[in-house]
Amino acid sequence: MLRFASLGSGSKGNGALIESGKTRLLLDCGFSLSETERRLHRLGCSPQSLTAILVTHEHGDHAAGVGRLSRRYNIPVWLTVGTCHAMRDVKFAETRYINVHQALEIQDLQVTPFPVPHDAREPCQFVFSNGNHKLGILTDVGSHTPLILQMLQRLDALMLECNYDATLLAGSAYPPSLKARVAGRYGHLDNKQSTHLLGQLDLSQLQHLVGMHLSENNNLPSYAYQALCEGVGCDKSWIQVANQADGIDWLEIR
Repeated sequence: MLRFASLGSGSKGNGALIESGKTRLLLDCGFSLSETERRLHRLGCSPQSLTAILVTHEHGDHAAGVGRLSRRYNIPVWLTVGTCHAMRDVKFAETRYINVHQALEIQDLQVTPFPVPHDAREPCQFVFSNGNHKLGILTDVGSHTPLILQMLQRLDALMLECNYDATLLAGSAYPPSLKARVAGRYGHLDNKQSTHLLGQLDLSQLQHLVGMHLSENNNLPSYAYQALCEGVGCDKSWIQVANQADGIDWLEIR
């Protein structure tokens, strides 16, 4: 069995758990040490049970808590060289580098990274597999590329960014420069982009679809649900949307 959960998803902190067999990976850690511990315990996990931490990119809402967690519990950290050079705190218990064009194995899980367009030094996203099932994660990406579409085909589960609604962003109090950054090619996916991306994927094996990284100021859960339902052609009850406060509980892929 492959299963996954979210500690929380949004601009104030991100983290996801992926587990198969005796392997439990934490993808990103944008929370304080005490907050990370609290959120892990909510999901029935102790920090000592983590096999490794993987980092998608250096932005604080994804990486601010990585160093403290790694040192406190002696957890190895996997990240790209560019991300490592761009992070403020890189005093890890152990550092291992990711080649974004090469799959790697961490005990019971095969991890396949792929580069994405985002305004970070060397960002990547991932597909996780236990040999029988595949989970894809795509957030913090301004547009989808042919490689992204290739990587996300025939998944069993997908965690997909629905960051903003274009109309809400345009009418927001954000300064023009920030609006341009969010909506740019190296920013974030809006709801319609996520719908369009889903329409280009083979979803015949999909068991779970989760909306991720919703903006608290420029999106609404109802808009994200609608976008995902349109992309898949399904009822709202089949979709989940992770929130900032408590993410999502464990979902199993069988």
